[in-house]
Amino acid sequence: MKATVIIPNLNGEGWLGGAIDSVIAQTIQDFELIIIDNNSTDKSLEIARSYLTRKDSYLVENTSNTGFSAAVNTGIKAAKGEFVILFNNDAFAEENWLEELIKVAESDEKIFSVSSLMLRYYEPELADDAGDYVNILGWACKTGDGLYASRYQKQRRCFSACGGAALYRKSILDEIGLFDENFFAYLEDVDIGWRANSLGYKNIYCPRAVCRHICGATTGGAAGAKYNDFKSVQSGRNNLLLPYKNMPIIMFILNLPFLVLGYLIKVLFFSIRGYGKPFTQGMVEAFKTFGKLEKPKFRFKNIPNYILVEISLVGGVFSYADYRIRRFLKKS
Repeated sequence: MKATVIIPNLNGEGWLGGAIDSVIAQTIQDFELIIIDNNSTDKSLEIARSYLTRKDSYLVENTSNTGFSAAVNTGIKAAKGEFVILFNNDAFAEENWLEELIKVAESDEKIFSVSSLMLRYYEPELADDAGDYVNILGWACKTGDGLYASRYQKQRRCFSACGGAALYRKSILDEIGLFDENFFAYLEDVDIGWRANSLGYKNIYCPRAVCRHICGATTGGAAGAKYNDFKSVQSGRNNLLLPYKNMPIIMFILNLPFLVLGYLIKVLFFSIRGYGKPFTQGMVEAFKTFGKLEKPKFRFKNIPNYILVEISLVGGVFSYADYRIRRFLKKS
């Protein structure tokens, strides 16, 4: 089987049916569909069950909310496809979306993941995500968020793919491991992309694989609130876990002054918006989680890859500065 599409769901009755319909309507039909429900209490579980009449469609009904990472890992373990595609329950794909993802992946066996062009659902002329990057301050960022999607029409290498609509090569997942379940939600996709980079694999952004996305619908309400207590806790914890886990010790020490500065700015940022307490709560949780992390083993043969990652982190500062300037000019 060519692919396995995995849709994690939690209380998505307002959009799950549309997300599934857009997947079923793809120009490529050589795929299985696995829906992972995280103990929904609305009608979305009933909606998911209604699609089981389709051939090669399956539903896993969890008895608790396991988080994004654990949910998709369940689907990956059961996947029969050569490629695993993660798709949010609040995303809606164009009919050639899957075909374009697979085309890119098949062009180079060193490609680990392929990221989609995600458009804002209510403002489809604007990008929601065109591949992710990380800067030396420890901030993981979405390329193009809120800027015109017409700027992001060139295929390129990115730091990591957004797991809301991305393809992953299953053979490489078997090698580097699945999504880290210590990242309950958010940045688990950046973590796994970082791991792939450190081993010399590639993450590619494909502008022809297009979907629309209601950003944060599951965790932030129907309109996708940008900040809330849950997201602030996740941000406080996972922004600490990400570099600590993935940087070799020498690299971590060299970058520590920049990371500390980045965290101080984040604390101020969230405090100004009234979420300082949940953000710092997340940071406390991170320190308690450090001992549970499985850090990738340092290998001398990977030093060129670590150097490329460091160059990308430095370049991420300029990418972020360019982004902030463009957002400011757009609003002016």
